[in-house]
Amino acid sequence: MASSVEAHGGAPTPEARRDARTRRWQRFWDGASVILGSRVAVIGLSMVLFWVAVAIVAPVISPHNPTAQDSSYINGGPSAEYPLGTDHMGRDILSRLAYGSRTILILAPLSVLASVIVGTFLGLVGGYFGGIVDEVVMRILDAIMAFPTILLYLIIISALGPSPLNVVIAITFVGAPGVARLVRSLTLDIRSRDYVRAAETRGENPLYIMFVEILPNARGPLIIDAMLRVGYAIFSIGTLGFLGLGLPPPTPDWGGMISEARKYIWTSPLNVLWPALAISSLVVGLNLFADGLREESTRYQ
Repeated sequence: MASSVEAHGGAPTPEARRDARTRRWQRFWDGASVILGSRVAVIGLSMVLFWVAVAIVAPVISPHNPTAQDSSYINGGPSAEYPLGTDHMGRDILSRLAYGSRTILILAPLSVLASVIVGTFLGLVGGYFGGIVDEVVMRILDAIMAFPTILLYLIIISALGPSPLNVVIAITFVGAPGVARLVRSLTLDIRSRDYVRAAETRGENPLYIMFVEILPNARGPLIIDAMLRVGYAIFSIGTLGFLGLGLPPPTPDWGGMISEARKYIWTSPLNVLWPALAISSLVVGLNLFADGLREESTRYQ
């Protein structure tokens, strides 16, 4: 009996397309059940989605332009016009927090994505080929990891200058070695399995084996590690902003807001508290989400 695909000269039949959609939805619900099965993951995801929602509706919920100044209300407390008060330049803190969430939720994932791409490639190459290739790659990465993180940030940003792109470059450079070491260890374990040996026996090229046979089977730990690294990236962006090496003013930057407000911490402590709570709540949410996923994935193994 001819298959449903062959019956239409190679084109999938409506039944085949329906089955494919059903399988996709099944995979989606299987993944959702893993998340919903962990109370910790749900709490963490809720905290992250809160800030995602704030970033999306920032123009709607912001009562003022985040860079607009009101010289008549400097370091003012919460009021009807300024729900969270104003900073030392009379700028609305709520507006700056909302627009700052956009910045950090773009730069942090981009930085981690770049780190994962670079680190995954280096880890796959070193772990799969081994020998001198592995030695050269890992010794270079070890040398990078030997430097204190904050020192590397200072060197890179001082050399390139403060800008969103350079922040991404700095975090990528610092984060890629850790990803590479994780992927290398996973590759060393996976490359000896039967399906990899079978691919080698078929004569598949190394790129196919690394990216089709090995990488998909290493995605679980890699995804969880990436989520944790987004939290680290948020802390790094906040630290760079605090040191004056992040986004150039007057761009809303949570770390920069803390740095500016610390001079007035005794007279206007809330100005430090709001951005500090924003950073900590977002990072805690990401960590809870990653921990919940790790617990559930371990249970289903």
